[in-house]
Amino acid sequence: MAEHYLFLTGHLARSRLERLLGEMADPPFSYEIVDIGVKVAALMSEEIILRRLQGPAADRIILPGRFRGDLDRLSQHFGIPFDRGPDEIADLPAFLGRAGKPVDLTRHNMRIFAEIVDASAMSVEALTERALHYARAGADVIDIGCLPDTPFPHLAEAVQTLKGNGLSVSVDSANVEELRVGARAGADYLLSLTEETIDIALDHGAVPILIPALAGDLDSLGRAIDAALKSGISFIADPVLDPIHFGFAASLGRFLEARRRWPDVPMMMGTGNLTELTDADSSGMTAMLTGICSELSIENVLVVNVSPHTIRTVEEHDRARRIMYAAKADNALPRGYDSALLQVHDRKPYPHSLDDIDALAADVRDGNYRIMTAPDGIHVFNAKTHRVARDAFELFPHLGVENDGGHAFYLGSELTKAETAWKLGKRYTQDEPLQWGAAAPEKEADRLRLKEAGHTLKARKDTTN
Repeated sequence: MAEHYLFLTGHLARSRLERLLGEMADPPFSYEIVDIGVKVAALMSEEIILRRLQGPAADRIILPGRFRGDLDRLSQHFGIPFDRGPDEIADLPAFLGRAGKPVDLTRHNMRIFAEIVDASAMSVEALTERALHYARAGADVIDIGCLPDTPFPHLAEAVQTLKGNGLSVSVDSANVEELRVGARAGADYLLSLTEETIDIALDHGAVPILIPALAGDLDSLGRAIDAALKSGISFIADPVLDPIHFGFAASLGRFLEARRRWPDVPMMMGTGNLTELTDADSSGMTAMLTGICSELSIENVLVVNVSPHTIRTVEEHDRARRIMYAAKADNALPRGYDSALLQVHDRKPYPHSLDDIDALAADVRDGNYRIMTAPDGIHVFNAKTHRVARDAFELFPHLGVENDGGHAFYLGSELTKAETAWKLGKRYTQDEPLQWGAAAPEKEADRLRLKEAGHTLKARKDTTN
């Protein structure tokens, strides 16, 4: 039998929720909608639900995404699972398309090596601080980069200090002696060895990352792989990804051929030659490259942040690997799982249609301004007026706040944010920060408490007391 869902909402959202659910084609559940008796759905509280919800008969109860309260307490009280839906009603069909369950992004099978390229020029203290930052961002291994013809007298100390902080460490050098120093100091991985230098790994316990002895020569990579297999040591093979216009397309072919030749060999892809050496936002390239890794079962990536435009590359790779893992597990496109890599634009920038906005504006009975965006521009309305513009400055003369500094500042800030969102095709929500995904992570919201009043609202209350 199909499950029966109960949706709790408020006065203003009820008609839109009814229309949206009614438009769903053959939903795999039956449902009913309960207006809990508040104007704005997100303002319902645990106590309101406990007092007003009488004898619900449902398999699951869906609350608005912005509900702040303890779901476990409600579930235990009524004996029915309570879930938060998405923040916006427009996203409800995608949520319900996954049987009403939030996407699980806790899982992945990809190891991130975060390289500190200029490690030899850093003090051990500065290196440790950078390494811990990368680890918090999602890195699994800290890669200590050694520069050519640059002394690194504190390499062993650096490896031991990072290990002492509980970090996995790799040493990345073209200098055989530096690789030996790193291995003796306890490095977990060595980058990058060839058929000519694999003996270093045989003499120590570190796992070698193997590359071709000559650029693009998969046969030499194969001989290194054979030597590692014969010796019975663990290893990772990297056919090496080249930059655009310097062999990029051919190097992609090498990864395909390498996986064909060695279907079960652990592999690595270094993404920095694309993210660092291309003037384009790195999030899209990261999504594409981790998608290739997901298809080819490449479970190790080496990431680099040298250019300022890749400052969030570890966070982007961390989120990308989770999205790709979830999509692959579902045998689905990597679409609709998470918006962390949609940093400049949103797939659904306008959660409210013009009809929705008009209906909401018609129901408003107070003087507080609501701000929304739609394809035609920025909408500002209250009980007395409803104006639309594409430039925030065009709206200000009509708002009547010339003598209210706090309110003017608030509206100016919100309208500027709305204009930015409208121009970029991003989603705007009044009183909420714009979402930039992994490019500028926000603190996780406290889902148990309502947000405190903002500074301008506090100031207005103070002046009226």
